[in-house]
Amino acid sequence: MTAVQALVLPVGSDLYALPVDWVREVVATPALTPLVTAPALVLGLFNLRGQIVPLLDTAALLGIGVVQAAMFAVVVNCPQGPIGLAVTGFPQRGVLDTPVGPSELPGTSGLYRLDQRVAALLDPAVLLTAGRIMGPELRTDSPAVGAG
Repeated sequence: MTAVQALVLPVGSDLYALPVDWVREVVATPALTPLVTAPALVLGLFNLRGQIVPLLDTAALLGIGVVQAAMFAVVVNCPQGPIGLAVTGFPQRGVLDTPVGPSELPGTSGLYRLDQRVAALLDPAVLLTAGRIMGPELRTDSPAVGAG
């Protein structure tokens, strides 16, 4: 297996990795406009140089809780347009070598060791489908995932 160049995303106390091919850019604390009628995992919209981008709660997408405070938005290029993923700490580059095990979270494709920690590799093609974003199976009543 070849190494995966990834952006490592802190979400609460957990780490997730996003293949760099999907990443457009990182935005620090974007000014959000809330959408009252949007699904709960849509934290709001932000203006990225004239382009309106939805910011999604990464923890809610993964079914692990909710992001308490989005410190950064990682803008992902998707077929339906750019989508922001809320993270609770500064994203950093990383290289994922051999998987250390499977991940049971939806929208992930394996676990990888990064130094002394483990990161789950996100599969944006699965995680960011319209059905997942709008689907009733997403849990947003879970505990908050704080910064740090």
